[in-house]
Amino acid sequence: MQMTETEMMLKGYGLTTAEFFYRMPDYTHVLNTFVWQDYDIAPDHPRLFEFIDYWKEEIEGPLHSVRFTHRKMISPGEWRNVVGEFTYH
Repeated sequence: MQMTETEMMLKGYGLTTAEFFYRMPDYTHVLNTFVWQDYDIAPDHPRLFEFIDYWKEEIEGPLHSVRFTHRKMISPGEWRNVVGEFTYH
């Protein structure tokens, strides 16, 4: 069973965005870009490295470089379970 985005964020996953620079198969002097996003766990980034391995095995355009950033959407101190809330003036 797959976790929801909220469950993933509560378990420490954050949004990883990577920009892949790769050479065109027929025009090796031309660089192109591809943007990839997924929820991943820092600092190991298993999903990102799995995708890089997939790229190397299945995609014809050889990688030039990869630039990525990672952002935790929810940290433990930012989330709380609220059953009810009221405001007193």
